[in-house]
Amino acid sequence: MRHEININNHLEIFDTDKVAKQAAGAVLMQEKNAVVLATVAREDKMVEEDFLPLTVQYIEKAYAAGKIPGGYVKRETKPGDNETLSARIIDRSLRPLFPKGYAYPTQIVVMVLSADPEVDLQVMSLNAASVALYLSDIPIKAPVCGVRIGRINNEFILNPSNSELKNSSLDLYVAGVKDELLMIEMRALANKQNNIHHINELSEDDTLKALEFASNAILRGSNEYEKAFAAYRKNSNLEFKTESDNAEIIEYIKNSYMAKLKIAINQMAKSERASEILQIAREIEKETTAIQNEWSFENIEKALLECKRELIRSQIINENKRADGRGLKDVRKIDIETNILPNAHGSCLFTRGQTQALVVATLGGDSDAQMSDLLTEKNPICEKFMVNYNFPGFSVGEASPIKAPGRRELGHGNLAKRALHPSVDGEYAHTIRLVSEILESNGSSSMATVCGGALALRAAGVPSEKLIAGVAMGLIFENEKYAILTDIMGLEDHDGDMDFKVAGSLEGITALQMDIKLGGIEQHILKQALYQAKEAREYILSLMEEANNKIIVNTSILPKIEVFYIDANKIPDIIGQGGKTIKEIIEKFEVNIDLDREKGEVKISGLNQDLISQSKEYILNLIQSKPTKTKRDKKEMPKFEIGEEFVGKVQKVMDFGVFVELKEGVDGLLHNSKIKEKLELGSEVKVKVLEIKNGKVSLDLA
Repeated sequence: MRHEININNHLEIFDTDKVAKQAAGAVLMQEKNAVVLATVAREDKMVEEDFLPLTVQYIEKAYAAGKIPGGYVKRETKPGDNETLSARIIDRSLRPLFPKGYAYPTQIVVMVLSADPEVDLQVMSLNAASVALYLSDIPIKAPVCGVRIGRINNEFILNPSNSELKNSSLDLYVAGVKDELLMIEMRALANKQNNIHHINELSEDDTLKALEFASNAILRGSNEYEKAFAAYRKNSNLEFKTESDNAEIIEYIKNSYMAKLKIAINQMAKSERASEILQIAREIEKETTAIQNEWSFENIEKALLECKRELIRSQIINENKRADGRGLKDVRKIDIETNILPNAHGSCLFTRGQTQALVVATLGGDSDAQMSDLLTEKNPICEKFMVNYNFPGFSVGEASPIKAPGRRELGHGNLAKRALHPSVDGEYAHTIRLVSEILESNGSSSMATVCGGALALRAAGVPSEKLIAGVAMGLIFENEKYAILTDIMGLEDHDGDMDFKVAGSLEGITALQMDIKLGGIEQHILKQALYQAKEAREYILSLMEEANNKIIVNTSILPKIEVFYIDANKIPDIIGQGGKTIKEIIEKFEVNIDLDREKGEVKISGLNQDLISQSKEYILNLIQSKPTKTKRDKKEMPKFEIGEEFVGKVQKVMDFGVFVELKEGVDGLLHNSKIKEKLELGSEVKVKVLEIKNGKVSLDLA
C-alpha cells in the first residue's frame, strides 16, 4: 500500500506490505530520487540477560549512486565510518522507545537503494526506520521523527538540501516523538568573512530557539506518521520480563547495610566502588536471613544496585551532594601538561578527576588526508582534519583485548572533531590528525578529548582561532524536584536521566550532543543546563589559557611547508614522464610535493627549510626553462644542436649547478661536476649543448 505524506517541506512516499514481508516491519521510502528500505526483525525467544538486545545497521549500496565499489574486492564489505555514525544516530533515537522488559533480540536494517545528491540520507533513513518499527508488532507508543535545522542569513531552515547545508552556519540534527526530544547532534560551521576565518558559534539563547524550531517540526511529523500508519500496525502479543520482586531484600539492605553502601558509593575510583558493592553482596549472601529466605546472589546484587541508584539520586536531590563530595556545579580538579612527548609534533595530557586523555597532534601534507566516498558526492572527499579516539580496557581497570574502534569510539571521535574543526582555518596548509588515547575514564572522556585536542593543536603550532573546551552535564529528576549536574562522572551518567555534552569557546557553542532517558524536558530546565554548562566552560577555558601561555612549540621537529602558485599548464613539467621528474626532486631534496592541477598550486613540505627553498627554486627554474604550450601561445622551444656553443650569463646559482642563459629566454643547466672554477650570478661562461631531454638542456664547458 502506498502512502504519500507532505511533511516538513518534503513529499515522502512510503510503500508498505510490498517488500520484505517476512520481516516484523518493513517500508520502502522514497524522497525525490532517493529510496531506502527499512526493516525490523526480531527473534521469538527472549534473552536471559537484563538488557535490550538491539542492533542497528545502516548500509549504503554503491549502485545507489551508479558506482562500483573501489578497491580489490568489488562488493560492499565492512561499513565505513559514515555508515557506522549514521547507524549510531538511528540507534540512539529509537532505543528509548522500546518498552521496559523487552528482551527479544532485534535488528533494524536500513539499506540505501537509490541516492539523490540533494536528499539528506541520515534524516530520511531515521524516519524510514521509525515507521518500520511503528508498523511492527513491537508496541512503541508513537513514531519518532527526525529533522535537520540549518541557518542561512540568520534564518533557521527546516530540512535544508545538501547544497543548502554547505552554505549554512549551523548543522542541528534532532530526533523526538511528539513533544519529547530524544536525541540531539549539533555543530557550528565555519566560513570566510572578508577573507578572514570565522567560527559561527551559537549562543545559548539561539541554541534554545533552534531546538524549539526543531521541536515544533518533530511534533508535526510524529503526528502525521501516527495518523497515516496507526491503522496498519500489527497486533502485539509479546510478553515482557517482569522485574524480580526484590522488595524484601531491598528492605533488608535499607535496614542493615545502607551505611556500608553509602561508603562504597562514595569511593572515588570506579573499580574500587564496584569491588566494594560486590563485597557487600557476598556478605549479605552469607547472612542467616538470606540463607533462610533462599535469596540468590543475582537478586541480592540487583537489589543493591537499585538501592545504590536510589541513594545517589536522593543524595543529589535532597542534599545537593554528589558521590565524590562535589557540589552540583563543581568541576573536578584539572591538571594540564603539554608537549610531554619529545618527538611528537604536539601533545597534551589533560586530566580531569579520574578521566585522563593523552591527545597527540600530527601534521602532514595533502597526501595524508583521509579519502572517503559519500553517495551524495560525485568525487571522493578529502578530510584534512581528523580526530581518532581510542578507549583501551585498562582505562577502566578491565583486562580486555585491544580491538578495532567500535561505534562508541567512532562517535566520541566524531563529536570531538565537530567541536574542534571550526577553530582551524579550512585553508591551513597542513593535514592535521589528532589521536586521543584515553588512559583513565570515569565519565566525560570525549570532552577531555576536546580540551586536550585544543591544546595539542596549539602545542603543534597550529594557529587555531580560539581555544575550545567541553563539559558533560547531567540531570536528575524526581517528582517535582530536579538537579542539573556539571562535569558528570560515570556513576551519574549511568544513574541519571540525561547525558548532555556541550563544547565551545568563550563566545558560544561549537558542538552539542544530548541523549535523554526520561522524555520531554521543559524549556526552562534546558536553558538552565546550557547556562550552567557555559559557566563550567568558561572556568575550564581559563585554566586552558594558562596552560596555553606556557606552551613551548618544538619547531625543530615540525614539518615546514611552502605554498606557491604557477601556471597550471606547467604542472606536467614538474611531474615529468611517468612521474620521473617529481620523484627525482623529492629524492634529491628530501621533501614531499603536492600539486593541484586546477589551481596551479604547489605545496612543498619537509623538515629542512633550506631544502624546501632549494626545491622551490629548482621547480621555478625548471618551468622557466621550458616555454608553456597553450592554445593561445603556440610558440615552441627553440631548436638546439648537440655541441652547439654559446657564451651566456649565469642566471641562477644552485647547490647542484648553475643555469646559463642560451637564447630566446631558454636556460641550460651546467652541473657542478662540469664546473672547474667558481661561477657567480652574472658571470659570463662559454658552454656547449651536451644533452636535450624532455625539453631540458644540459651543458658542458666549451
